[in-house]
Amino acid sequence: MMERELSDEEEDRENLISQNARPNDVVKSPDHHNHRSAFRIDDELRNRVSGAARRFNKRYILAIFLPVVILVVYLTTDLKNVFRMRVPSIRDIGGNGPLANRMRESELRALYLLKQQEIELVKMWNYTTLVGRSNFSLVNNSDSVNLNSGNDNGVLEGLRSRVFGQISLNKQIQGALLSAHESEGSVDLSANYTDSSLSDWTSCKKVDQRLSERKTIEWNPKSNKYLFAICVSGQMSNHLICLEKHMFFAALLNRVLVIPSSKVDYEFHRVLDIDHINKCLGRKVVVTFEEFAESKKSHLHIDKFLCYFSFPQPCFMDDERVKKLKGSGVSLSKVEAVWKEDVKKPKQRTVQDVLAKFSSDSDVIAIGDVFFADVEREWVMQPGGPIAHKCKTLIEPSRFILLTAQRFIQTFLGKDFVALHFRRHGFLKFCNAKQPSCFYPVPQAAECINQVVERASTPVIYLSTDAAESETGLLQSLVVLNGKTVPLVRRPARNSAEKWDALLYRHGLEGDSQVEAMLDKTICALSSVFIGSSGSTFTDDILRLRKDWGSASQCDEYLCQGELPNFISEDE
Repeated sequence: MMERELSDEEEDRENLISQNARPNDVVKSPDHHNHRSAFRIDDELRNRVSGAARRFNKRYILAIFLPVVILVVYLTTDLKNVFRMRVPSIRDIGGNGPLANRMRESELRALYLLKQQEIELVKMWNYTTLVGRSNFSLVNNSDSVNLNSGNDNGVLEGLRSRVFGQISLNKQIQGALLSAHESEGSVDLSANYTDSSLSDWTSCKKVDQRLSERKTIEWNPKSNKYLFAICVSGQMSNHLICLEKHMFFAALLNRVLVIPSSKVDYEFHRVLDIDHINKCLGRKVVVTFEEFAESKKSHLHIDKFLCYFSFPQPCFMDDERVKKLKGSGVSLSKVEAVWKEDVKKPKQRTVQDVLAKFSSDSDVIAIGDVFFADVEREWVMQPGGPIAHKCKTLIEPSRFILLTAQRFIQTFLGKDFVALHFRRHGFLKFCNAKQPSCFYPVPQAAECINQVVERASTPVIYLSTDAAESETGLLQSLVVLNGKTVPLVRRPARNSAEKWDALLYRHGLEGDSQVEAMLDKTICALSSVFIGSSGSTFTDDILRLRKDWGSASQCDEYLCQGELPNFISEDE
């Protein structure tokens, strides 16, 4: 029993030693079982166990302290500055460093090239100016009318506008580059680097009306001879044009003009300054119906009715108009036409024709509606009109309306704005009956407006329109300049907090549709650039005021002038 236990113990020891012994020991000592003692085996075991413990302690300590070190480094170090790449500037390098010299040379080279570009642009500018003058001379000296001259001038002005824009951009770049050399004596920053011909140029200059070349006649009426004005066709704008032509007839016939009664026609005294006409001529040339009635002691009679138009009816007066005249207390003589004249096909007449047919010794005469009359057209249509006077124009808005328009502009628009008369109500059928049509789809109209706004370079548009909100809303969304919407401003509803229209309600003129229409005309007439509706007498009256007041611009035009509508509906 003892021997078996000893034998088992020796076997276990032998197995333990063979598992932990190194190979070299085994090779060197094949009889190692006999030479190793229990003491040596225990020493080796302790050494191996303690080595493993030391290796474990090192890993444990490293695992604990490494995160702590990383955290401390993160909190105490600005990592952005560690990894930031810093490019040295001229200030750091010094004014005389090689990089500073290279940059200075590059800037001066850029300035030289920009100067060369400016020289070439100015040459182009001078060329367009020369071409423009030669075209103007050819058109004026030609006996025939050049129908394309207006379009050619528009294209030329567009080219000049773009050249001017490039020259301006060139100057801005030169200024930016020169600003880096302000301290250097070699560069004269006060020098004028732009050609003198550009100093006062604008793409939308005012039109020279050549007032010194006006052909005029004197209006010296006989105090007891009257011409009774009768205007029938159309609305207020037509009647104002009719009155203007009546003034010309009155001047030719040496008669005082009688303004129609409000019972028969519009209340002209609410929109026009009647006394202004007399002051401009320095004598009594126009009287109101009430003044006429007082001078005649209530015996109001038209001695002769000499009709300018004979068709569709004499004097272009229907029975309704005759009843209104009689209702105002005016008795009429026989209505007769002096010649055959159709309102749809008026003939060109001269001063001699008028004097031969309408001269009379009668105290009061009438010639009927003359809105469509074509007498000395160029003479009548010239700036200031055909009559000699000391004012800009004879027929203009009342003082209250003019001041209200100016106050509105000061409040909402400012000095530079485009005015747009956008006629729509009832205009579709009217325009489509004409050849070519003058009614444009809203997107096409917006594109035309954008082109004018770009040339005029104005920040805002005044909109005078009878269009529905659906159309004006679409138009507003499409009128854009340089990626920004150009606001369409309309007159707001009456607001007691706003004082720009105080004169109107203070004098009982608010809410009058004719006063508001004249206010719209006045604002449009005072604009930097005007876009009108072809075929509208409202637009024609605005153009007359702009021409007479000297506010007409070279950029003024009809909406989409020279273009056809890109879509036209069929007839009924």
